[in-house]
Amino acid sequence: MDIGLTSLDEDDVKKHLTTAQSLITRCVVLEADDNESATEIAGTRRRFVSTVSRAGSRKTNKVELIKAISAVTAGDTMLSIAQHALVYKSRRALAVALAVSDVFSRQTSLESLSARNVASPLSGDEGAQYRSLLEASSYVAAFSFSAYLLQMIEAAGEPANDVEEPEFDFDSPQDILKSMVAGLDRAIKGSADDVVLLSRARAFARASLDGLLQRKSRFTGLGSFENTHLKSETDGFELIGFDVAPSAKRKPLVMTFKKPNEIIGNHIAKYQAIKLAKMLMAYDFDRQMNPFVELGGFLFTFIGDGAPGTGKTILIQMIAGIINDYCQMAGYGFHYENFGVDQISSYQGKSGQNCKQFVDNVLSTRTIGFGTVDDIDQVAAKRSDDRASAGQQEVTAVLMESFAGATTVIRGNCSFGMFSNYPENVDDALRQRAGARWLVDGPQTRDDYIDIFALLAGKNHSIPLGEHDLYKAQVIQKAVSEAYADYSKPQEDGLRKVYDRFLNECGEPQDIADVGAYLHMIKLAEPRFTGRAIKNITDAIKMRAMDIELPDEWFEAPEAFMHKDYDEKKSMIEELRGPFTMDMVMQEINRYADSEFRYTDKSDQAGVEAMIRNERLRERAAREITELKQKGLWAG
Repeated sequence: MDIGLTSLDEDDVKKHLTTAQSLITRCVVLEADDNESATEIAGTRRRFVSTVSRAGSRKTNKVELIKAISAVTAGDTMLSIAQHALVYKSRRALAVALAVSDVFSRQTSLESLSARNVASPLSGDEGAQYRSLLEASSYVAAFSFSAYLLQMIEAAGEPANDVEEPEFDFDSPQDILKSMVAGLDRAIKGSADDVVLLSRARAFARASLDGLLQRKSRFTGLGSFENTHLKSETDGFELIGFDVAPSAKRKPLVMTFKKPNEIIGNHIAKYQAIKLAKMLMAYDFDRQMNPFVELGGFLFTFIGDGAPGTGKTILIQMIAGIINDYCQMAGYGFHYENFGVDQISSYQGKSGQNCKQFVDNVLSTRTIGFGTVDDIDQVAAKRSDDRASAGQQEVTAVLMESFAGATTVIRGNCSFGMFSNYPENVDDALRQRAGARWLVDGPQTRDDYIDIFALLAGKNHSIPLGEHDLYKAQVIQKAVSEAYADYSKPQEDGLRKVYDRFLNECGEPQDIADVGAYLHMIKLAEPRFTGRAIKNITDAIKMRAMDIELPDEWFEAPEAFMHKDYDEKKSMIEELRGPFTMDMVMQEINRYADSEFRYTDKSDQAGVEAMIRNERLRERAAREITELKQKGLWAG
């Protein structure tokens, strides 16, 4: 649902084209003076630096952006396609920025104050308010200019990391745009070719946005623009307040969706996936909060692990399909994005930028988001792995900060899923940031294998089914209750030994002290069972307390639940909530601890197998060396 969507009228943009054209052709700006001479010292690339300080002094600078762009190919008077595109998009960005500042003026009292200031200069409180709103309008113009360039410029090659933000001049929208043009001119000067030109222009836009967001708190009067959603239908430029720096244009979601009845086995994972989809739809766009976050039980991050071919991909397709269907019915925007190995770059810093952009796209408070990192063991590296690329280490750092960092805010409009065949190869700290563990083990029982063969075989045959009640084992509530019951006792050998020792010493758990003692015994056996693991377990227990089946009737029409206000949604959910029991507590402890022991066992087994293989290779090499020596062929 496009909350407060406003179309940016093309006529409003066109009326600023003359001004925009003059700014990119030639403009004069006042800049801070430096002590460097304009002339290089003969025989060096250095310039003379005066010992007399000129701090605070200003100088005029003539900026001719078109000439600076055309100078990239000095021997050719005609602009290349890339150069012409940058000229056109820069002019367009200026015109759009001025049009957006006009929108801001109409939203506030700036338009009327400007008219009165023309007749007679304002003073006192009105004068102060006028100056404050004029500076805010300049901020909006600069933000729009930078956002437009970032969205519209497609750059390849090495990202520039030496581009600085401009010298911001917030006196008026035209003054700030002059300073933005001057900053862009500085950023692109000296570009070796068109690839570097576009890369530096895009880096300038990103640096400008970062600088503007850092200065945002200095301005008053920006509140009315926070919830503004502007879109230009002509070129697809979109601006959504200042929540997140705008990203590249989003492509329509193209995916083969799966239905829950097309997945055999994986009962707990499938059940929790269905619950997650319904939880996301409880998000309130006006309050920008989800009742499940306040009441407990919201799943912000999870990790699904299992052997190859057990159904992780179709589980992703199922979750995305359910959320997409709900969003289409409710009229909400849905953004799905996967971060994969193709976004790991050989250029320093680029992988981290790609990952941060992925996280920001999914976190956007204006849409329901679902982000996945498939094969995370290949995408994000262990920090102790010296064979991993710098790009993989960057991704690990970004994901750790985004999932449970100092600035992480969980609003309940999105969720992130990490999937891996080898979760033991994922950094321990990153893996522990997954609030839930889903064992994706595929079909397990005889009934599961009959069901999956019947499902995949289709109906183009006359082979009888035999003595079997088709899909009875897949009835979700029955299958889930049985799957949870299995975790009343641990599944992994290492945890089972701890559990048996606990029962011998303490007996069946009766109170919180018993639970704490069991957790401490697990900690002694598995050092990675830290305080974060306890938090994840308690979150899972709260989710079990919220183990309520939101009625399907709530999702048959948006008015029944999704379009109700926040307090009504919260009240409806609270009525269904129940207390959690000791059985739930022990099941969730065993589920989570099982995963840690499983990861440790896999890691240890992989190490043992590597050592055995190396020892066998050494023995074989020794035999072959002995044979070569006997034949007189060994010259070592």
